[in-house]
Amino acid sequence: MAGGSRLRARGVIAGVLMAVLAVLTACAGPFQYYEGTGLHDITAAEVAGGWENVEGTRVVLRENGTALLERLDGQDFDFDEGWRLSGTGTWQLRDDDGGQVVRLSLTARTRAERRPLATTTGTSPPESPSTYAWTFYVDRDQHDELKLFFFYGDPDIGNTYVMSRATSTAPPSK
Repeated sequence: MAGGSRLRARGVIAGVLMAVLAVLTACAGPFQYYEGTGLHDITAAEVAGGWENVEGTRVVLRENGTALLERLDGQDFDFDEGWRLSGTGTWQLRDDDGGQVVRLSLTARTRAERRPLATTTGTSPPESPSTYAWTFYVDRDQHDELKLFFFYGDPDIGNTYVMSRATSTAPPSK
């Protein structure tokens, strides 16, 4: 009987440890701890230029480190707030351990608007920030073309906000 009690006790302890481990890792989705693309050979001159996405966002990264932004959404959970920002700012290409990133900062907001079909909780929409900073990962697609992206919404889901090279040459409106 003593051997059976020990076996049951070990089973209970193992079960409790498994339950604790499951709770601790339940929120650790595949993109929550993303470490980067591993690219380290991109130059600032390659990143400079116009970028856009399918939602009508446009960003121009000038070679002198300044930027123009039009209708750029927030990243991570800020995306759920539904605001879109336009204005001017600065950018720089950085080389982190996991790969290169573009740090983009909005320093002068010229317009804030609501994203169509944005779902926010509460009675009134949240206030949009007057300044904001984004971190875009730098990657290459299957055709070896540069793309910039960040994650938005719940990190467990892994939604990516992808910016591709702009097809038109007109800068975003001010």
